[in-house]
Amino acid sequence: MGPTASSYDYIVVGGGTAGCVLASRLSENANVRVLLLEAGGQEPLNAMAVPAAWPTLLGSVADWADTSVVQAATGTVIPVPRGRALGGSSSINGLNFLRGHRSSYDVWPDFGAAGWGFDDLLPFFRRSETAPGRDPAVRGVDGPLTVAPAAVANPLVEACVEAAVESGHRRATDINGGLETGFGWSDGNIVDGARQSAADAYLRPVAGRPNLDIVTDARVGRLRVSGDRCTGVEYRKAGMTVSASCTEEVVLTAGAIGTAQLLLLSGIGPEAQLRQTGVEVALDLPGVGNGLRDHPMSTVTYSAGQPVPGIVDNLMGEALGLVRTDPALDIPDVQILFVSVPYRALTLPGPDSGYTIAFSAMNPRSRGSVRLASADAGVPPLVDPNYFGDEADFGTMTAGLRIAREIGRAAALSSWRGKEALPGPGVRGADDNTVRAYLRESLLPYFHYTSTCRIGTDATAVVDTDLRVRGIGGLRVADASVMPSLVSANTNATVYAIAERAAALIAA
Repeated sequence: MGPTASSYDYIVVGGGTAGCVLASRLSENANVRVLLLEAGGQEPLNAMAVPAAWPTLLGSVADWADTSVVQAATGTVIPVPRGRALGGSSSINGLNFLRGHRSSYDVWPDFGAAGWGFDDLLPFFRRSETAPGRDPAVRGVDGPLTVAPAAVANPLVEACVEAAVESGHRRATDINGGLETGFGWSDGNIVDGARQSAADAYLRPVAGRPNLDIVTDARVGRLRVSGDRCTGVEYRKAGMTVSASCTEEVVLTAGAIGTAQLLLLSGIGPEAQLRQTGVEVALDLPGVGNGLRDHPMSTVTYSAGQPVPGIVDNLMGEALGLVRTDPALDIPDVQILFVSVPYRALTLPGPDSGYTIAFSAMNPRSRGSVRLASADAGVPPLVDPNYFGDEADFGTMTAGLRIAREIGRAAALSSWRGKEALPGPGVRGADDNTVRAYLRESLLPYFHYTSTCRIGTDATAVVDTDLRVRGIGGLRVADASVMPSLVSANTNATVYAIAERAAALIAA
């Protein structure tokens, strides 16, 4: 695919989840020309279609495959997977599709994102999906994505859900809808046994539109800024630098890491940091790249007392729970995920067969950053999630470990349970140093990077409530980077909703 013009009405930078939505929705208007630029390749990898194969995509050509800077809490670098393909991370992720609890959106207006609470986003959540058998007042009935739990549940995961209920947790009827806590079955982006990415649902069906150009293997190096307005982009393709202009807007949809990096490369960000890196300053915008967040994850892994069925058409994490570790909390703070394979940090030993009960802090207090390592767009950025940078996150994850173990020891799992391989009996109670050591050693990224270009009204906010970059005309951001805080769920469903709303804002 190549460009058919040098000037467009809209240029969308990043063909991931949000980019596919924006390119599709904006090009519905036949009177505008839209250019979508994606650094990854045009053709999907075969493994993308197979739900159970998603771990093999990490580190592939469809993954930027960066690593973090050394984490102060662990003394190690952590993988930083993110999609580099049409569909972006929706083409390589674990396929869970769920909203956070409404309480984690309803705090956004308190952070300066007026009009971005749960009820404000609900029409756009619904617009993105078709969720058969769900409450149509809350769930979509005619969206491009078809989302549902596994048609045939893994019996091991069924036992995990029963173990959670046995341990005193409530059973949720639709844990994906945003209105419940408790334990239930995760919706997945799977149709007829195959992954349905954003590219599959939104982009490929409209790729033949004459007013939409989709250019792959194109890495955007910088935005073109004239005075106080963004007028286009420069990108590299096949060893050549190409310039593309736009008359209306450039929309950045490269994710919390890629969007922040591109703004910084273009001279939009903290002035002192830019000068230190040798980038000419176009706009001193202190918040760009600051506030990076991710959900830290750890696992309790068991060997199996009987063979665990491997259902390649199913999610690996078919069911999950959302809990409050303290009833006084406003927002559920821990997710428990039931995984039908022995998922764990690669540096830890463990069984070749078995299952995992993962746990993750949903509202971590730690904040990190994305910074430039070089003014050269080909040099990966310095990504610092700063896991466990705030001591409070150790407490939340310790509570998550306790809950995961309680469920793992329940009678409902007795026929499946071999032994607890990780953490194992050497890791003891909440006040023991062995717990903290295990949380460091077992730390996994959850790939839910957000908040580096957040919505707000204060001096460190990057975009306004219409997603326009403050101080630069003709430029918006419409991806996970704008989230004022993490939501209490995997983030992909929220990115779809943000992009759907961005398309409506631009059309208006």
